[in-house]
Amino acid sequence: MSTPDGPRAHPASPPSAVGDGPGGGAPAGVRPRLVRDRTTVGLYTPYVAWGWVLYSFNPSVPLLADELGISGAQAGLHGTAMATGTLLASVTVPRAVRVLGRRGAVVLLVLVVAVGVTGLVLASSLPWTLGSILVAALGGSGAIAAVQVGLADHTGPAASAAITEGNGVGSSVGLVGPLAVGACVAAGWGWRPGVAVAAVLAVVAAVVVARLPPTAAVPTLRRRSRPSVPDAATPEEQAAAQAHDAAATRPAGRLRASTLFLGALVAAVALENATTYWAADLVLTRTDAGPGIATATTAGLVAGMSAVRFVTGPLSLRVAPVHVLAASFVVAIGGWAVLWTATDARVALAGLVLAGVGYGAQYPLSIALLLAVTPGHRDRAQAHATLAGALALAVAPFLLGALGDAVGPHLAFLVVPALAVAGALTAVTGGRLARREAPGSVVARG
Repeated sequence: MSTPDGPRAHPASPPSAVGDGPGGGAPAGVRPRLVRDRTTVGLYTPYVAWGWVLYSFNPSVPLLADELGISGAQAGLHGTAMATGTLLASVTVPRAVRVLGRRGAVVLLVLVVAVGVTGLVLASSLPWTLGSILVAALGGSGAIAAVQVGLADHTGPAASAAITEGNGVGSSVGLVGPLAVGACVAAGWGWRPGVAVAAVLAVVAAVVVARLPPTAAVPTLRRRSRPSVPDAATPEEQAAAQAHDAAATRPAGRLRASTLFLGALVAAVALENATTYWAADLVLTRTDAGPGIATATTAGLVAGMSAVRFVTGPLSLRVAPVHVLAASFVVAIGGWAVLWTATDARVALAGLVLAGVGYGAQYPLSIALLLAVTPGHRDRAQAHATLAGALALAVAPFLLGALGDAVGPHLAFLVVPALAVAGALTAVTGGRLARREAPGSVVARG
């Protein structure tokens, strides 16, 4: 860590989040720098707790189905329950931040994760497991939504790096959580102790966030957060907020950068989840891999996503994040091409790793750019992102599955490059509109 407890650090002249110049739009020779102070690192802890839930529970669903004697369709309702919890989070989080402040909202929401996970591991019937995972998803999705805005406020021009790195920490848990569940099952303890670790991690995250030093982005529990530009905002950020307000008053038919970055986020979530759900089926039908090997190849996607997030963060401080985002969709198409043409499981695995390299940058950079063009309205923008992401999560895997039933998984996977092209186009167009909406500001300087 560069400093122990210091507030967010700005360079002498803050750079753009979307600009064309060196350092993402900063003047030559000036680059933003991510300061991993106590607040930044502390705000990463909810990613760990929620990441453990996602990556330990999802592979446990077949074990849960066998244990409860339920069908695959009934077990699949847990995904629907998670999407429902995420939808509820998009409505409740902005109000929670207004009433409790950002710190209080994050602490409450990660404790809700602990409650949901505890209910899940103690449940003995389908209604209880569905209700428990809904509660956990409400808390987890809500905590991440509140944390991402806090990171954007705290780290300023380095927000793209902080948000990407936080998501990288969460997805890295995806490489550990399933191993913990597998070890517990091998020891004869069943899946529940492995998933229960998430409840402990959630309590730890609540304690860490509650004890963070007070900053403008994460004030004390006694002080409410205001839905406005943070107290520590730079003049450039205040100008960007005013420009955004002016853009919001334009005729309703006028397209705005925030709408396009939201579209890029929808494409990112749809790509990741559709591939996660159905890549194993494609590998199974196109290669000589058995069910076990085909399922295991999806770990390559998670590995690629986790690794690239620790590279993308620093890269986004040197290259305009909007360019990195657009390039990530192109890389995703390359990964799809390798996967789609593969007739050997090892080649398919390589394709999934490459696809993961593309996917890993897409969600965090879309969020960072969306928050960059909505200063003063970030909680509302994040709520829209949470809602849109939940809808993409609920719809994309279902549609790809239905298309696969109709024409087979191989032809159905042609949807993936179509989504990636749409994501790249919305990212590039969003960057152009952002520079037009707020010329000369921290958002659009280039």
